[in-house]
Amino acid sequence: MKFELKTENDNYTMLFSNFFIKISIFALIFILCDVAIKLGIISRNYQIEYSCRILSVEKSATDLKKLSRISKLKSKQKIWEFCKEFIK
Repeated sequence: MKFELKTENDNYTMLFSNFFIKISIFALIFILCDVAIKLGIISRNYQIEYSCRILSVEKSATDLKKLSRISKLKSKQKIWEFCKEFIK
């Protein structure tokens, strides 16, 4: 008659590997979200600078509306002052 004793080593390694995979996926999602937010900020700043440069050359109403929407400024004077800082 044989007596066998099962060890729980396999369960611990599976538990550790599952935990490590979940943490890795969470970290990857966190990093990708952070990169997406940073790219959005860079894109917005580039768009504001580009629109200010166009506005300084062509003083059109559509560019003023676009800058008003992006920068959330309502008056033309504030938009002009805002653009002067970007053009410097």
